Amino acid sequence: MNWRETLRTGLEAVRSHRLRSALTMLGILIGIAAVILTVGLGEGASAQIQSQINSLGTNLLIITPGSATSSGGVNGPLGSATTLTVQDADALASRAVAPDIAAVAPTSQTGATLIAGTRNWSTSVIGTTPGWLQTRARAMAEGRWLTAADEKNVADVTVLGPTTASKLFGASDPLGQTVDINGVPLEVVGVLKPAGESASGSNEDDQAIVPLPTMQQQIGGSRTSVDTIFVEATSAATLSAADQEADTLLLNLHGVSAANADFTINSQQSLLVGGIGVMNIMLVSVTERIREIGLRKALGATPRVIRRQFLVEASLLGLAGGVLGAAVGLAGALVLPHLIPDTVAVSPAAAAGSIAVAMLIGLVFGVYPAGRAARLAPIDALRTE
Repeated sequence: MNWRETLRTGLEAVRSHRLRSALTMLGILIGIAAVILTVGLGEGASAQIQSQINSLGTNLLIITPGSATSSGGVNGPLGSATTLTVQDADALASRAVAPDIAAVAPTSQTGATLIAGTRNWSTSVIGTTPGWLQTRARAMAEGRWLTAADEKNVADVTVLGPTTASKLFGASDPLGQTVDINGVPLEVVGVLKPAGESASGSNEDDQAIVPLPTMQQQIGGSRTSVDTIFVEATSAATLSAADQEADTLLLNLHGVSAANADFTINSQQSLLVGGIGVMNIMLVSVTERIREIGLRKALGATPRVIRRQFLVEASLLGLAGGVLGAAVGLAGALVLPHLIPDTVAVSPAAAAGSIAVAMLIGLVFGVYPAGRAARLAPIDALRTE
């Protein structure tokens, strides 16, 4: 059987099992469409927003508390519980316990009115640790960032976002100036570089950052719990390991099981789900077509031909899912600007790359089912019901 005949056979097999093929392609379609729209949103945003999206890549984990339960047994929204502590963050920062975690930053946040001379401005006040700058991939425009000494000494200092600094001090240099937050005078020691809006729509340039102990002991908020813990994996390749390390450690510290976890870990994942779907469906295909495989081998088809046939089918499913996913993504890029204020730029490179990746996923995850089909003995396959 030549390549042309193999391709024809593969197309016929995919076409004859339309529902199965459609379900196989669905996972890849969703993944590709997400990639197209994500890249489009990133390229259509400003340089600051694009920088932030790139920094919130695949090596960031965001840990939030679970939901609180009222005395009446009513569950609140996710994040309403007070189950995360500074001690949790300290444990996660231990390289001996979590070697795949590079940086950790617990945060506690509240709204407050800042006063500087005759000016005032309401914004978000974030209490955190020195690791926040690295985990959030931010940089300083001027001055310095918070230090371990600030944290240890409960220093009365703050770092402002550029918008906050502008609202409070106009064109004047904010460094060394005093900002009053809830009656606590704080020295401005630094100003962050612009970052734009976050994915949730909050303005990352309009905030005041203070040492976490200063926040807890002087400004307000819980003295024992934190709102969020940002965790940076050592690399994108170690994200899953860092996720598992964080999950296991927190479950042990909190004395709960995975089914009753009082926290949530969020991260960005790849198209692995789609690939596993291809492999599962192709394994089902091998099982359903044992007699067909036996007949082909009895008529002279070699294991190489059988293996090639299944690899072609898997590649076609990946390719079809990629093309459909790219089409959905491009359609979304045209529709989304009418629904949201952001611009979505179409990236031909991202679309082509996504389709190529989808086809590669189909090929890679089709290797095992193809090998299994090729190893079937003709006599065993023909007598199988």
